[in-house]
Amino acid sequence: MVLFTKTTLLATLLASVVAADAPTCNPGQKCPTDTPCCSQYGQCGVGAYCLGGCDPISSNSLNSCVPEPVCQSKTYTWNDLSGVQPNTKYLGNASAADWVSSGQPLTNGGNLLLTMAPKTVGTLLASNHLVWYGKISAKLKTSRGQGVVTAFILLSDVKDEIDWEFIGADLQVGQTNFYSQGVLNYRNEVNASVSDTFDNWHTYEIDWNPDTVTWTIDGNSVRTLKRSDTWNATANRYDYPQTPSRVQLSLWPAGLPTNGEGTIAWAGGVIDWNSEDIKQHGYYYATFGEVDIQCYDPPSGANVQGSNSYVFTDVAATNNTVEITNNSTVLKSFLGTGTNMTAGAVSSASGTAVSAAASDSIPGQNGGSGSGGSAQSNPNFNSSSSSSSNSGSNSSSTGFSQGGTSTTKSGASSQSERVLQGSLFAVLVAVVVLVAM
Repeated sequence: MVLFTKTTLLATLLASVVAADAPTCNPGQKCPTDTPCCSQYGQCGVGAYCLGGCDPISSNSLNSCVPEPVCQSKTYTWNDLSGVQPNTKYLGNASAADWVSSGQPLTNGGNLLLTMAPKTVGTLLASNHLVWYGKISAKLKTSRGQGVVTAFILLSDVKDEIDWEFIGADLQVGQTNFYSQGVLNYRNEVNASVSDTFDNWHTYEIDWNPDTVTWTIDGNSVRTLKRSDTWNATANRYDYPQTPSRVQLSLWPAGLPTNGEGTIAWAGGVIDWNSEDIKQHGYYYATFGEVDIQCYDPPSGANVQGSNSYVFTDVAATNNTVEITNNSTVLKSFLGTGTNMTAGAVSSASGTAVSAAASDSIPGQNGGSGSGGSAQSNPNFNSSSSSSSNSGSNSSSTGFSQGGTSTTKSGASSQSERVLQGSLFAVLVAVVVLVAM
């Protein structure tokens, strides 16, 4: 296995396309005051760096990150992508967009397609309303092929993580996993048997409570984790996911030749960019149907001072350091930060706020823009209706991560570890990722 989490891996891939001179960050090396926000990819900046995925522990201060929108119970369907906004446009207004995207999401026949064309690192959607305990389910068909990974995970800004992950080379298994603050633990992964994940629809669920996490397939429980079983005597804390998290849906390339041998082996081998799906459609794809989020009440004793947003009050980043506030979650431009939300708010004659496209305002935004496209535009794709929301998926234009830190992947350990070993996400993979989130 690789030395880092899967979440880290994707994050590393993304970081690899960030400006070379961008300051890096980690808990022992906080961001400077002029670029105070540490993105999930371990790079410092402003704007989108300060939104979803901003790590308060590694940022200049806890307040550098913008407050995160509170949980919203809702069932999501995919007749179009009107509720999805690319991370090159999203400024924190979760009322205007339910999801923020990197890469090339499409719709096809009322379903969501996450695509991964050659020379890209796939597609990622992340919910803009965070979940602080709840029941989250996704009806989906995975992608297929060696080196191809489909993921449905929960990931917090401090890298608590709960995963469903699927390796395209083994369509009879769903991998369950969890991490606490991105710390790798090889014992956390448990596999569950399932019938062909590419051809068959299955509903995967994560039922996350303060004391237990239960993973189910089609209503049948396949694993339950007890918080009481995660006590870490050395750290004097429970290594249990316990902080507000984004729901992330993704398709990404663990089998890139630039990744570590362990990661490639875990993913079933190097990706074949001349596969049946590439020949027929021009990309690998995972299909998502209905996604349902049911929010639970805040945990007993929660510090509730409002109803609009989550913030952290201490670098311990545990359950009892989360506060619910009435603080705004919206930046005026990509020049803003959590401590200066109105930076760059000079309006043009048409009344539009000034926005920046510099690499230090959108993680991974360094290079040319990716090419667009939709399922419908491909004559080989059997689609009655489709639409696209392109935030740039060309590997030379943007960054992408499943979750984790620049040293952890989108699933905190297994994948990122493997990926990181060979190309530590941002550090290891020179592949340009899908715009950071």
